[in-house]
Amino acid sequence: MKLNLTTGIIPSLNVSAGLLGFFFVKTWTKFLEKTGWLKQPFTRQENTVIQTCVVASAGISFSGGFGSYIYGMSDVIAKQTSNFNDAQDIKNPQLGWMIGFLFVVSFIGLFSVVPLRKIMIIDFKLTYPSGTATAHLINSFHTPIGAKLAKKQVKTLGKFFTFSFLWGFFQWFFTAGNACGFVNFPTFGLTAYANTFYFDFSATYIGVGMICPHIINVSVLLGAILSWGIMWPIIGTKAGQWYPANLNPSNANGLQGYRIFISVSMILGDGLYNFTKVLSRTVISIYQEIRDKRNAALPVAERDSPASPTPLSYDDERRTKLFLKDQLPTWVALGGYLTISIISIITLPYIFPPLKWYYIIVIYIFSPILAFCNAYGCGLTDWSLGPTYGAIAIFVIGAWAGASQGGVIAGLAACGVLMNIVSTASDLTQDFKTGYLTLASPRSMFVSQVIGTTMGCVISPCVFWIFYKAFTDLGQPGSQYPAPYASVFRSMAMLGVEGFSALPTHCLQLCCGFFFISILINVIRDSLGKKWSQYIPYPMAMAVPFYIGSYFTIDMCVGSLILFVWQKVNRVKADAFGPAVASGLICGDGIWTLPSSILALAGVNPPICMKFLSRSTNTRVDAFLLGS
Repeated sequence: MKLNLTTGIIPSLNVSAGLLGFFFVKTWTKFLEKTGWLKQPFTRQENTVIQTCVVASAGISFSGGFGSYIYGMSDVIAKQTSNFNDAQDIKNPQLGWMIGFLFVVSFIGLFSVVPLRKIMIIDFKLTYPSGTATAHLINSFHTPIGAKLAKKQVKTLGKFFTFSFLWGFFQWFFTAGNACGFVNFPTFGLTAYANTFYFDFSATYIGVGMICPHIINVSVLLGAILSWGIMWPIIGTKAGQWYPANLNPSNANGLQGYRIFISVSMILGDGLYNFTKVLSRTVISIYQEIRDKRNAALPVAERDSPASPTPLSYDDERRTKLFLKDQLPTWVALGGYLTISIISIITLPYIFPPLKWYYIIVIYIFSPILAFCNAYGCGLTDWSLGPTYGAIAIFVIGAWAGASQGGVIAGLAACGVLMNIVSTASDLTQDFKTGYLTLASPRSMFVSQVIGTTMGCVISPCVFWIFYKAFTDLGQPGSQYPAPYASVFRSMAMLGVEGFSALPTHCLQLCCGFFFISILINVIRDSLGKKWSQYIPYPMAMAVPFYIGSYFTIDMCVGSLILFVWQKVNRVKADAFGPAVASGLICGDGIWTLPSSILALAGVNPPICMKFLSRSTNTRVDAFLLGS
């Protein structure tokens, strides 16, 4: 949730969940063994089921839209623009309707993809890189050699967890007042702009930088330099010509509009390209599979009989047998899908009046196809395009509803429905791959996913509610938790309803340019071989700092640099302990958020302001304090 409300960049946490699951349960079972209450060993199948439950629960914090479409409905985000501020275009967060909404929409994606699990895992043999990596990690934990390594990993995780937690407290203690930052080094002379380049040693972002690929971190830094180092200072000089000079800094009709809509155009360009690529690869792969099977089954006179397929190894044969034996009946999946669909069609219009019942029917007609495409594409690329499918729903349903009928809320709500379906479908299939490789029961995996999703539907809104009540500036640009994608998603909804007239002067030309640049970068990366494509940046990652600022980019690059140097010094150790270090940093800092929120709710403020200044600025501050 903290990542969701700050940068919006959330790496795959499957490996971290597997590692943490092993860490906590192994500690607990050791205690029970000493007391004589536990005789059975902790197995890889149990480890897999725990990991599935945790990932399903935590995933709701992203697909639930607390940092995007749900908070984008609020008056806090709506007031940052001069239009669509009426009551019909605003719905403030409330714990009751958020929990109800998630229960209605979060389960249907699970039932939509269950009948297709055999096609994904057995027939097409899709990779699902994160699921496969998690399975290998869990399998290694439960071997004699792996158990020794796991003990060291657990100790490493514990040390960095403790360090990260204490560092979070240390930073809070020395940052009294909004003007303070623990370490603040502005660059490029952009001191007039809030939240420009600085390094505050955030354990969370450093940990994320260690998990994300190096090119993602470099892409984020390049985007920050291009936007905050070059573009925004230039456009800032056009105040009074391109847009009114007296506008509030957060007003989307001014400089903020260029930040939001150019970022949106890059995200849409990247998303549309990858959507088209994944869809075409899906169709081609399915066609080739069908053609190969048909040709293998029908030998002709001019051709020898087809060779017998390569025999499965003993391990694969055992995995396949278990995977096919313990299945959830198809009629249960279809019945569950229809039942939840009917409940949603009846319930959702009461939660969101602009979202009419016939909009929901249309979404549910197409959602199984889109869920399949997203699950298949995730198996090929390890990339879930849930937000991209959600953006499509925003534009289609928002334009269909129209401005006078609450099109902004209708579009954002439709985004939530579709995004939950396709995201949970890909997550479940990813976990099925993990279960397949660890010999975990598919039925147990599904039940664990349902339990985790149920937990997430309650836990995630409650965690968001703590942030919402504790931090009064939540969602404000330049605040500790700016919720960047809330403004981005609302801007998409406004654009879908209002059209291009909502854009400031020359913003449309810039948006079109960056839209096609985003597509061109993708084309270049896919045209180059694997050797050179790894050096081409990702437009989606470049677009993130365009709007939310560059404050996190150096932190992520520091994490990437630490891992890079570590890999050069000792690749084996870096690969073995890197995830443990990153998980400890992320989780320790994340856990500190809870007591810091409680302190904020109690009105307890940090006692000291600590800030690093340049020599010239420090001289001016000293002179001011001395009264000279």
